[in-house]
Amino acid sequence: MEKEEKQAAERARVAARQRLVIGVGFWVQGFRLFPWLGVNFFLKDGMGVDASSLQILQASANLPMVAKPLLGLLSDAVPVRGHRRLPYVAIGALLQAISWLAIALWPAISLPVLTIFLLLSNFGASICEVANDAIVAEVGKLSTSSSGSGQLQSFAWMFGSSAGALGNLLGGIALSYFSPKVMFLFFAILLVLQFITTVAIPESSLKLPKAATNLSAISSIQRQIKELSCALCMPEMFWSIVWFSVSYAVIPFLLGTMFFYQTEVLKLDSSVIGLSKVFGQMTLLAWSMSYNKYFKAMSARKVLSVLQFVTALVMLSDVLFVQGIYRKIGIPDSIYTIIFSGLLEGLIFFKVLPFSVHIAKLCPAGCEGSVMAFVMSALALATIVSGYLGVALAAFMGVSGDNFSALPTCLLIEAACTMLPLCCSSLIKERREKVNKEE
Repeated sequence: MEKEEKQAAERARVAARQRLVIGVGFWVQGFRLFPWLGVNFFLKDGMGVDASSLQILQASANLPMVAKPLLGLLSDAVPVRGHRRLPYVAIGALLQAISWLAIALWPAISLPVLTIFLLLSNFGASICEVANDAIVAEVGKLSTSSSGSGQLQSFAWMFGSSAGALGNLLGGIALSYFSPKVMFLFFAILLVLQFITTVAIPESSLKLPKAATNLSAISSIQRQIKELSCALCMPEMFWSIVWFSVSYAVIPFLLGTMFFYQTEVLKLDSSVIGLSKVFGQMTLLAWSMSYNKYFKAMSARKVLSVLQFVTALVMLSDVLFVQGIYRKIGIPDSIYTIIFSGLLEGLIFFKVLPFSVHIAKLCPAGCEGSVMAFVMSALALATIVSGYLGVALAAFMGVSGDNFSALPTCLLIEAACTMLPLCCSSLIKERREKVNKEE
């Protein structure tokens, strides 16, 4: 009896330590929205960047995220001092800290230099996210509960969303009193603290699966590539990822254009933009809590299709907003921007949680990091394509920093493109229960 109590206490300590690592990792990455809000205003007001250039830079800054499959392979197959996760989190935090410190302290920084450091920052963030996602997948697989993976995904999302909400709230306030460079310096200090904390925690205390020690680095990577290829050859895995990627890539996102419209035409304050993003993060937080409680039992196809449809509806609402319909019925522009623009930014990423849980259920043991990294890479590439499509659409329709007359038409096209993936939602494949039992 005493032995069982000790084992139960040890399991509780390990679980608490695992949740601490996951919570801190996702919280710091969620708080990245704090400096990025400052980046938008720094580019627009401090460097005089126009709307199309801003959106191109925002999309291009995500290019390092496309390298996630390679980072996932390295994390799975090449341990650092015998460990495969926390050392990579520490390396990613250090790269981000160096980048934001350089941006904050570099005198009269030019746009090319700023772009390089933003790319380096996102490269560090991609390393952290790959390792954090793999920890969640591995801990979920070790859980004795069949819902363990979904609960951990929701737990991680709650931490990330709450940090994002706090970051946007503080960012909107900070921009009224400090320069964006002060925000960059503050976040760099936070990353240094994460680096120190991560280094201080031994990965062995998390009881994660051990890395194979009888294989060379090259052999391990070859084995992981083979396992990843086998996983992606599973029809339910392959076609689900195809649909998920297409559901983003076909949409010409106009977030940068709307940011300029709200700040240049409507003259909305930075605090309103910050509150809008706070509302979006709060919806993500509420979604992560409600999904685990109410929607996790529903099929992934149904949940993802409904979210795609609701996103299109909110985009249609933006058409009425730009035409001034809501203003005429007494709804201030600031209130609409806070609620509906924030909701749209949240809705864009609502699909990530149910899809991550769906893929985690399908993912074969041993290549969780590689598969989740591939999914996030596909998402990053799809959002980059959608950002470029948004720039092309705005340029084709003649929308610029001082001419927004064609913006309603652009928004209608954006909403129509959002509906297109619903025509092929049957691509979202579910693994049959019979197959699960056989395996």
